[in-house]
Amino acid sequence: MQLAVFNGADRAEVTAALRPCIDVQRWVDQIADARPFASSQALLDFARDAAAPFTPYEVESAMAHHPRIGERPTAATTEASMSRSEQAGVDPADTDVTTALAEGNRAYEEKFGRVFLIRAAGRTAPEILAALHERLTHTPDQEDAIVAQQLREIALLRLEGVISE
Repeated sequence: MQLAVFNGADRAEVTAALRPCIDVQRWVDQIADARPFASSQALLDFARDAAAPFTPYEVESAMAHHPRIGERPTAATTEASMSRSEQAGVDPADTDVTTALAEGNRAYEEKFGRVFLIRAAGRTAPEILAALHERLTHTPDQEDAIVAQQLREIALLRLEGVISE
């Protein structure tokens, strides 16, 4: 969607465009209410500020929509399409990597009680796997901060892909 269209669209259309970036109602509302934006950069800057910080409840809510790394969602939603694209660096045909990710995901979920979340866009499968192994050494408090940061990065990357000048 072009920025001019985004700025002038009705609230329902704007909400529908923003929600796949991250399903955090406060974030969506703050951005929708702040329109119009002078530039895409102004929008991204505002969105970054609105996302810092996400509350623990917002993180938990947003996490409900994220698949496991290495498991591509099959739904026909915008969010699922974004996730498939972001995980392009993980080849599902590479059984060594998918097995290692599945084992790491299980260990992470046992330790932290949620799926492992990482901004996969721009990362290779070995980079993702290394980050997973390293993050398994963290405390829950360390992970909480990292997960919130990863959600912010994902939301901004998705927003950048949704809105153009």
